[in-house]
Amino acid sequence: MEENKIIKHCKVVIIGGSAGSLQALLNILPFVENPVSFAIVIVVHRKNSDEQTLEDLIALRSKVNVKEVEDKVKLKTGFIYIAPSNYHLLFEKDETLSLDTSEKINYSRPSIDVSFESAAEIYGSELIGILLSGSNSDGTVGIKAIKQAGGTTVVQNPLSAEMSFMPNNAILHTSPDFILKTEEILEFIKEINQETA
Repeated sequence: MEENKIIKHCKVVIIGGSAGSLQALLNILPFVENPVSFAIVIVVHRKNSDEQTLEDLIALRSKVNVKEVEDKVKLKTGFIYIAPSNYHLLFEKDETLSLDTSEKINYSRPSIDVSFESAAEIYGSELIGILLSGSNSDGTVGIKAIKQAGGTTVVQNPLSAEMSFMPNNAILHTSPDFILKTEEILEFIKEINQETA
């Protein structure tokens, strides 16, 4: 773990999670100060019936504006974007987000791996990937891709995760730069915001 990794510039913070990640998100996002000097993108596994619930929960509590993701929406600094259910979220070279209905990966759509890999390809060293609680292996391949592209990787400390399988799997198969508890992830995001402002 590279405790002293220097993050020179961050354009996007992408956060992935599954079972148990909602509480972690609600312990982090409402306390991120506005304005933020990067875009925050959330990719979590959820059912179609939860379509607006996550957006509403975060929008009501967060100081940072939540922007609805539609196909070809321009990714802008200072907003939170939340991947809609039943679509893979992809990053394009023109800095737009696109939605894809191809087959599920790791039984999931959106897939964390798909979004993390796509973001790594576009943003490279200007990307920070954070993987939270979950009960399957989605996210491990994505964390590896972000690392290989020169980005910074953060995995929730399994001891602080409601479901430890997802972060444990990522730690087992990759070398994340940071392994942090929920409150430490919040402090990490705050520090990045101050450093890259």
